[in-house]
Amino acid sequence: MTQTKLKSDVIALLQDKIQLIRTQKGAIYLVGPIRLPVNLFEETTVFHWYCWLNCDEVTENYEKIIEKLSSINLAELQQSSVLVYGNFEGEEEALIRMHSICHTGDIFGSKRCDCGFQLKQSMKMIVDHGTGALFYLANHEGRGIGLFSKAMAYILQENGYDTVEANENLGFVDDSRNYEDAIHVLKALRSKPVTLITNNPKKLKALKESGLYVSERKPLWGDRSEYNEKYLQTKITRSGHFGQDTTCTND
Repeated sequence: MTQTKLKSDVIALLQDKIQLIRTQKGAIYLVGPIRLPVNLFEETTVFHWYCWLNCDEVTENYEKIIEKLSSINLAELQQSSVLVYGNFEGEEEALIRMHSICHTGDIFGSKRCDCGFQLKQSMKMIVDHGTGALFYLANHEGRGIGLFSKAMAYILQENGYDTVEANENLGFVDDSRNYEDAIHVLKALRSKPVTLITNNPKKLKALKESGLYVSERKPLWGDRSEYNEKYLQTKITRSGHFGQDTTCTND
C-alpha cells in the first residue's frame, strides 16, 4: 500500500478522537470512543469502543501518524482494544475485565476452555453493574505464546500433557502475559478505584503493583464440561488461580 496525503476534513474528524499516552518505551495512541452496539445475550447493548497502537515515535502531530498507517500492514500485527460501558470516568465504582484473546474460544465457541463464556459473562456483569470496561488484549493468545504455538500445545494436550506442561515443553513459560499497556490505557480513562473480574492472581498483582486501587475482586467461573474440566482444574492446581469460592478485597 502506498502512503497518501489525507484531506484536512478527514484529519479534523480523526485527530480529536486520538489521545497520546506516553510510556517508557515510546507512546500508546488511543483512538475513541466509538459507539458500538453489541448483541449481548439476544439484546442490543451500546458500548463505547477504543483501540490502541504501540509506537516508538512520540508526537502530538497525529496527522503524521495517520498518514503512515496505510504503508504499514497492521492487519498482520495485533492491536488491543477496550469496550467501555456507562460513565466509566466518573462513577465511584466500576467493574473491569482484562480479557486475553482466545481465537478458538471467543470466535469459534470452543469448549476446550472457558474463554468464550468469560468474555460474554464479564460483559453482562459490567452492563448489569451499570459501568465498567472490558480490555481485549490481542497479544495474549495462548497465555502469550501465539496462535500457531497454541495449536501445537493443543496437540500435546490431546496426548496427556496439561496446559502448563504443554507450554513448557514447547520452550515457553506457563504464562508470559504482560498488562503494562492495558494499565496505561486504564489510567488514561479512569482514576477512581476499580473492581477486577478475574480468577487470576497475576492480573490482580499487576494492577496493584501499578498503583491502581483495586477495591474488590469478583470471580468468574462457569461453563464447566467434560471437555475443559482438566483445563479448569489445572488453572487452580498448577497456575495458582483462585478457587471458585475464593473472594478478595484490597488488603
